Amino acid sequence: MKKIFAIIAIAASMFAVNAQAQNKSVAAAKSAVEKAFAATENAKQNTKTATWLKYGQSLMDAYNAPAGNAWIGMSAQELQVLAGGERPVSETQVELGGQPMLKQAYANKNLYFNQAGQLAVIEVTEPVVENALDKAVAAYAKAAELDAKGQKTKDIKTALENIATKYTDEAYNAYTMGKMAEASTLFEKAAKALGTAPSSQIDTNAIYNAGHTAWAAQDWNRAKSFFDQSLNLGYLNNGETYAKLADIAEHLGDTAGAKKYLEVGAAQFPESESLLIGLINYYIASGENAEELFSLFKKAQAAEPENASLYYVEGNARAKMGQNEEALAAYDKACEVNPNYEWGYIGKGIKLYDMAVDLQEKASQEMNDAKYMALMGEFEKTLKSCIEPFEKGFEITKDPEIKKNIAEYLKNACFRFRSEGGDYQAKYEKYNAVIGG
Repeated sequence: MKKIFAIIAIAASMFAVNAQAQNKSVAAAKSAVEKAFAATENAKQNTKTATWLKYGQSLMDAYNAPAGNAWIGMSAQELQVLAGGERPVSETQVELGGQPMLKQAYANKNLYFNQAGQLAVIEVTEPVVENALDKAVAAYAKAAELDAKGQKTKDIKTALENIATKYTDEAYNAYTMGKMAEASTLFEKAAKALGTAPSSQIDTNAIYNAGHTAWAAQDWNRAKSFFDQSLNLGYLNNGETYAKLADIAEHLGDTAGAKKYLEVGAAQFPESESLLIGLINYYIASGENAEELFSLFKKAQAAEPENASLYYVEGNARAKMGQNEEALAAYDKACEVNPNYEWGYIGKGIKLYDMAVDLQEKASQEMNDAKYMALMGEFEKTLKSCIEPFEKGFEITKDPEIKKNIAEYLKNACFRFRSEGGDYQAKYEKYNAVIGG
């Protein structure tokens, strides 16, 4: 199953049909559903497993019919070839999930293509049967109930798994379109479909995502119910389950509960930025002694003394709480533990750079000339000191984007001192070139 923000990729068979054939298929699908439904109301036939299997399949055929030849990931050119005579009634540029997309409107559906020209969302506007997936789940559940010997267990299980996938795809579509409450309902239905006997599987991703989208919709109680399930199932998502439960508790007025979730989560996931930020915000807002927070880092560091990232995270926490010297010491420790861990150097460089900016701001507000000059001297000393750790991080990292970000800091710092000698001028030109200046 997929997770939020994961790329949806669906393998589909390619059939070339014309528009007239597609319209017949929609009409045929509707007729087949009506015929199969009639059989379920016939006293002689509705006690047979085959009757409900046929009804379930007819519902799935009806569900799939409006999409025609379209599948997620296909190109606009492929659709043009396979669509035969079918053409969109309109094309408009829209934005979905913060991304520009081309919307092609058809009589019974809207297709959204991303900037790469690939189909990202299929939105059916005129379904053949309303709530076809819900009815299909019920049909297959009835088939399983009547299949006393389990002869069709495999077929029913496969059908329910397919329905769960369809619900999940729809949930991601709703998420992409910003319909968080609808996405939450669809993720819940995906979990229920997969959990229906004889499939009887627990879809932890769908349960978590139902909570995540309910949280995004600010439906706190609904979100809590799903995150509680995730917690009970051991689906912690690198600490995010605890972070979300803490945030929900805060919104529900349970400050003590929020703190408990954050502390328990941070003890298990000391590198989680979400939990770290939550704890920092809690201690800043409450005014409580933050040493409880740093005791968590000490325990984690004692358990993994060679894990440089634990010292880096501590440095970030202390930096955000204004403990500058302690933050720098933590970054130095990260570099000492692992001299090839770029984030220790980057963290130290950023902290020194930010300290320099604060000194410059303070100097700009100082009216006393002597104090102004003293502050500017301290500013320049601090700004110069950020160059060495930044350059070390730049040298170590292999990520082009990280290099570019570091180069931005280095360019600005070296620009200040370019008149002092050729070295700073050369560095300024070097890093300016990296960022494309």
